[in-house]
Parts: sequence; structure tokens; C-alpha cells
Amino acid sequence: MTRHRVFALLGALVGVVVLVCAAIFTTFGSLGGSGGFWGSDGGPRSDSAAVRDSDGSRGPSAQARVPVGAAEPASADTWTGTWATAPVGAEQEAPTGYPGRSIRNVVHLSIGGTSARVTFSNLYSPKALFIGHASVAVHAGGAAAAPGTMRRLTFAHRENVTVPPGGQVISDPVRLRVADNSDLLVSLYTPVPGGPATYHTHAQQTSYFAEGDRTEELGSTAYTEPTTAWRYVTAVDVLNQKAKGTVVAFGDSITDGVGSTKDKDNRWPDVFARRVAGLQYGVVNEGIGGNQVLVDAVDTKNGASGINRFRRDVLDRAGAKTVVIDLGVNDILRGRQTDPSRITAGLKALTRQAHARGLRVIGSTLTPFGAHRGYTGVQESVREQVNAQIRAGGIYDAVVDFDKALRDPYAPTRLRPVYDSGDGLHPSDAGYTAMARTLNLNLLGDRTPATL
Repeated sequence: MTRHRVFALLGALVGVVVLVCAAIFTTFGSLGGSGGFWGSDGGPRSDSAAVRDSDGSRGPSAQARVPVGAAEPASADTWTGTWATAPVGAEQEAPTGYPGRSIRNVVHLSIGGTSARVTFSNLYSPKALFIGHASVAVHAGGAAAAPGTMRRLTFAHRENVTVPPGGQVISDPVRLRVADNSDLLVSLYTPVPGGPATYHTHAQQTSYFAEGDRTEELGSTAYTEPTTAWRYVTAVDVLNQKAKGTVVAFGDSITDGVGSTKDKDNRWPDVFARRVAGLQYGVVNEGIGGNQVLVDAVDTKNGASGINRFRRDVLDRAGAKTVVIDLGVNDILRGRQTDPSRITAGLKALTRQAHARGLRVIGSTLTPFGAHRGYTGVQESVREQVNAQIRAGGIYDAVVDFDKALRDPYAPTRLRPVYDSGDGLHPSDAGYTAMARTLNLNLLGDRTPATL
């Protein structure tokens, strides 16, 4: 081979190397941008929450990249759900949301972790939601944040984001060490009008409003207006390398904790979370007051039917491994359903959805409501027939008998008096504690599926 050919071959090889290197750097830049794969706080970067406008501006037209009605995929090995709530509908009393105000949601976590991320939902609004600023901090009491824990939330490294109608957005992760069974402040500022807020009514927890952008306010002085609903925030996930997964409590007002003492975190999923704290499970509450298996009731703030919301509120929760279903009472009380087979068919449909995603299903018997207003013998007959089918198997992978745990042994159609909050339907704090203690912890690890 001549010297000229050797030089020509070497030149060609150098050219190939240059092209390959250029391609690698171009791909890296498209994945990580100038910040690479790590955020300004040193944590892993997430660019899937929001994008800039085409001109690079930070105006309110920047759209959330998360698909409408779907959660961002999460690694079940990394992210664990520590708190969640199900959106029940649109707050028609606030038709343009809360422009010019800050909302400080107080939420109670189950499992702790070293970093956190937050989901904000605009599910029930026909207009876009512009979040101008958001933060998260450890709760110190009232509306105050614990010193040194305030963290600004960003969305693809921007402090503002537009959530499209019917959509949701997940924040970038922030490094924040949170303890098991602790409280968190999730604050957001909405500077411009939008549509009605997507919210959860029966929070059993006091949250707060303030005028202006007070999202990073450490004290509570500016937050002068208390509220008993959660707005926009629907989930908090944590990084916890020891976590075994998330248990999702799915049900109606009894799962939601109606009748429990406000601000004491005595809903049965809260009590259960305290039981499993050492076992490294997250527990999230997807109960909605008045919710039914079969019938949508968004207009009455009772949420979409269990069948229609199951994917969003259970299957798409980070790290979901097990779901505990306690649903069906309102199909009898509100839906006036007199055919027990329709209710049990709906419950089987939920189990099939869960099995398709590899989740374990624990189902509850329907609890007594014989002392509730409007109770009839026909309703009791339907409840007993549904319970008989649940106990017989073939609906769930395993059964927890909340009916047996709560009923009065001398009047089994009614709640035991000490377990009755006073309306004949919803348990007291003692009743919710009894429910949480009834759930066998060994069921969480059993993977034997039901034969439907």
C-alpha cells in the first residue's frame, strides 16, 4: 500500500471518529441539556414535567408534557407513594380558581425518604392551570414550615408551569429528608385566573390560603384563611431504597376517613401506615366520600365510578403493589342498587384491572349501616348477599372482614356503639383503629391470585 493510500485511510478513520463523537454529544445534549442528568439541587433531573415555549420564554403558555389524564411513568423500584388523594370534581364555588393567592396544603405522609416529588392535577377544569411558584417543606404546626426544610419545586428546571385542561404534572425531585408518619406542606401560587380548582373535599385536615405569593413563607402569619379541602395536589412520592412498594386504599367515605377527628390522622389507612412503618411500605388513601363502584357522580362531588377511576387512582400510583378495596355501600345507599350480582361483577372488574398490572387485591366486606337514616330491609338484604359472595371467594385475592370487625354482636346490622361516629354509617376513631388492626400483614406478601 502506498504512503498516500495509508494517509487517505487514516484520514477517513479520523473523520468517522469525529462524526461518532459529534453524535454522542448531540444525543447527550438532547437528553440532559446544559444541566445534564442532574438538577441544580444535585438530585436526578426530570425533564418530563414541562417544556419551554418555542421562543424559549417562561410565560404561561408553556405546556405540561405529561399526557392528559395519565400519570408520568415511575420506576417501582425507586419511587414510592407516601401520600395521595383522589380528585372528586371541580370546585364550582371558585369558577376561576384562586388567582393572586397561595394555597398551602397540609398532607400526612406514610413512609419517609430522602427526596420527594409532587403531582398537581387540573383534571376537572376546562381551562389551563398556571402555577407560578410552588414549594414543599416539613410541617412545623399550623401553616408554618420547619426551619431549613423549605424547598422550591421546579418543573423541568423552571419554577412555573402550565397544566393543560384535564392534565397533571409531576415536579422535579427535590432533596428533602422526611420521616415516616410526618406532615408536609405543599404550597402553590396561581397568579392568573383559570378554571375551577380540581379538589378533594373531605380532607379531615386543615390547610390554608394566603394573599399573594407566599409559597416560600416560613411562618404562618400570612396564611389567615383555613380550609378543609385539598386543592390541586394529588400525590407525594419519595425516594426510599428500602421500600417494598405502595399499598393503595381504594374506597368511599369510610376509606376517606369521614367521622374521624380532624387533624389527628386517624383514618384507617393512617393507622395502618403506622402499623407497617417498620415493614417499609408506603400507604396512600384513594377514598372518595359517596363513591360508587358502578355510577359516576362527579357533579355531586362524589367522583368518577370506581371502575372508571381505578387506573388513575390505583394503577398509576408510584410503586403500587397491593390495593385494598372497600367499595359498594354507596351503590346500595345512593345508587339504590338492588341486584347484588351487579355490584360483585363491578368488584371483579376492579380485580381484573389490578391483575393486568400485577397488583395484589385485598377486598373488604361491606360494613353495617343499620342505624343510618333511610336504612331499609331491602338494602340490608343486598349488603348481606354481597358480603356472602365476597367471603365465598372468587372476587378478591384475599378478604379482610371489616363487617365482622365493626358490627354490634347484639345487633349485627348496626355498628358497635363504640365504633360509631354518630351517624350509624361512618366509624369513629376507635372504629377506624379496629379496621386497621383487622388487616392481616401477611396478606401483603402473599402473591396467590384469585380465580375469577
